[in-house]
Parts: sequence; structure tokens; C-alpha cells
Amino acid sequence: MAQQGTTADVVGIGAGPSNLALAAVVDEHNRAGRPRISMEIFERKPAFAWHPGMLLDGATMQVAFLKDLATLRNPRSPFSFLSYLEARERLVDFVNHQTFFPTRVEFTDYLQWVAGAVDARIDYGTEVVAVERAEEHAADGARWVVDYSGPDGAGRLRARSVVVATGLRERLPAWATEGPRLFHNHRLLEHLGAAAFDPHGEHRFLVVGGGQSAAEVVQHLHREFPSAVVESAFNSYGFQPADDSPFANRVFDPDAVDDFYDAPDAVRTELMERHATTNYGCVDLELINELYAAEYQEKVTGRRRLRFRPATTITSAITADDGITVALHDRLSGAESTERYTAVVCATGFRSTGVSEVLSGWDVDADRTSVARDYRLLVDGEPVPGLYVQGATEATHGLGSTLLSNVAVRAGEILDGIERESASAEAGLTVTVAKGA
Repeated sequence: MAQQGTTADVVGIGAGPSNLALAAVVDEHNRAGRPRISMEIFERKPAFAWHPGMLLDGATMQVAFLKDLATLRNPRSPFSFLSYLEARERLVDFVNHQTFFPTRVEFTDYLQWVAGAVDARIDYGTEVVAVERAEEHAADGARWVVDYSGPDGAGRLRARSVVVATGLRERLPAWATEGPRLFHNHRLLEHLGAAAFDPHGEHRFLVVGGGQSAAEVVQHLHREFPSAVVESAFNSYGFQPADDSPFANRVFDPDAVDDFYDAPDAVRTELMERHATTNYGCVDLELINELYAAEYQEKVTGRRRLRFRPATTITSAITADDGITVALHDRLSGAESTERYTAVVCATGFRSTGVSEVLSGWDVDADRTSVARDYRLLVDGEPVPGLYVQGATEATHGLGSTLLSNVAVRAGEILDGIERESASAEAGLTVTVAKGA
């Protein structure tokens, strides 16, 4: 656990890719012999984990391995994916594999390797319960007091800067109540294991959603339960292919952040809508073709286990000990039906928490906050010194905000901002304090 009574230069909230990327650039900074920066990270999970419920056999990344935690910022970084491969003695094997897209299992191992290699201290099983402003002009330079709860009880740590990267939270439809038979895809493997469904049982599964995760869950259930019927319900008429063409992918480039941030609101909104199929509600074309081929083969043989329900919504779901009753609405015909399933998987996306959880005690309405280009929190348009936000910035910083695409470059920019603020404080310059914060 963090040492109470000490002061950290940087406290990271959340040990996902965003703050690991920041820990990597801080480590590189310290190795270069520059004035040392200490960093501590609090993570509520008991151990490192990155989407463990979706570590499906054979599932690959949708982003090139070069968009790791460091390469786009520093191709020579000791924390790049290539450095990881060398450490794992698989560099030549990966080159021979001739792919830009490692499996999700391998990339998770890379992230865990970085978590264990960086100089930052990571406290697992520890939840930040409050972030409060320290006394003005503190002798130790602390701007913040971070209250946390961990395996050893409650604690408090002073910090000169705080970087919030709490990630995404599962989003369930209004009709859904989570339980052993109805759950978000993010916890798929956990629930399948806990329920101990007979792999050869004649189950009937329903997967709700039309994006990449939904399609992967459909394929996984169809493969792993050879006697089960797997149904897929989604709003569109068919799965939409992801647009991963070179020009469209520029929307995730580091330079695109400036373009989006400086664009008029109307233009930014329009471009977000036009390029939504680079990330949202879309499926890798290869996977679409595999599912189509599987459905077609079943039509040939007459043994139908894979079924699709296009333009279909769910209106209710009632769970019992032995199954779940679902009311479906066919939007094309207007027909209503009631079906019985073994389990329902909601691949219905995520919501970004931003800083709402850790700043719950502040007397500041959410509509008064935003994020500056340098990722400092803004309150009433004024930057809050020493408080940075990672991830929850899509509306202002573009489509890459919640993805891996820009974590390396963004981490470098945040460290630059932290150093600028530190230099200003040492020089005795006045830093504007946000109103009401």
C-alpha cells in the first residue's frame, strides 16, 4: 500500500492502458537522469486485468501492435510491444507470423508485463474514494489529498498531480437486470464459468448487440457449445463492416486530436457521426464472412443452430432459476414474440465515467466541467491545476480518446504538462484556480 504521510509527484487513478502508458513515460524520464518523478497508481481490481471476460480463443486486436503504450511516442522505448516480444523470446516468431494484429491474450500479457516493469508503484485492490484540494501553498508542493480504501483499510496520500483514468463501465439496457443468466459481454467468460453450463447441453443463447463484441460472442458460443442454438438480435438489417481503410483510420492519428479540438462544434459532431463505423456498431469484415459462411452451411445441412434477428429490439426479460423469458419486437413487421433462453448476453457497449466518481464530493455540476486540450480538467472554462483526465474526452478530443490509438502520445503530452506546472510552481508563478473547485 501507499506510504501514508508521503507526497507523490503523480497519483494515477486506474491501472489500465492509459495510466500504464503514463507510468512508462515517467519511467523513461527518470532513466534519462532528469529530476526524478515519483508515481503511484491505485487500482480497484485485486490484480492486473484487461477485459478478462473477452479473452476468447483466437480473438485478435483491432489495432496494430505499433499502437502500443510507447512506440508512437518513442520507437526506442523499453516498454514497446517489440521490447516485450524480445523479453519473452518471441520476437523472431512474431515476425514470422506476419501480422500486425496480435491476439487479445498476447496483448494482455504485454500490458501485464509493462505493469510489472515500470518504476511506478501500483496498489491493487485499492479504491480511491475522494480527491480533495490540499491546503494552499503547501510546503511539500501538494495540490491534492487522495483518500483511498484498500486491503489494509483506509488511507490518505498527498499528491502534486492526479491523473484520472477510470476507464469505461458496462452499459446495460433499461430492461436488463444483471444476474447469472443475463449479463454484459464484458464478463462473458466469468459468467459462463460460474454458471457451469454443460458444454454439450441443448442450450439456447441470445446475444444482443450489433458490434464487434456481439459478433465475437456469437461465434464463441456457437463454437464452444456444439449442441446449442445461438441467436443474435441487433437494430440494423445486418452486421455493418468496420471501416479500417487507411484514410478513415487517420481519424485516430495523434494529429487528429488538434484537428478535432479546434474544430467548430457542428463540424466535430458531423465528423464523429460520419466516422462512427471506424469503431462503433461495426464488425471486422473477416468475422462477418465467417458467421455468414457458418449460417449458410447450416442452411445446406438443415441443422440450424445459428440464427439472426435483424431490426429487432428487446422489450422485457424475466429471469427464473431455469431460464429467461424474453419479449422481442420485430421492427420490420411489427410482430411481438416471447421466447425462452438459457442465457442472454448484452453486448451493449460502455459508458465513460470520467471524473464523476472521484469528484463526487465536489460542489460542481457535471455541466460545468470539460477537459482542456492538455487534458487538465476545466471547471467553468478554467483549468484545475494538477488534475488531468484520460479517456473521457471523446466529445472534444476525437474518436481515439477511449482507444489504444493515442495512449502513448497522450501520456507524453500529460507528462509535459505536469513538468510545465512544476516549473511554474518552483518559479513562483501564479496558477489560475478553477471557480467553485
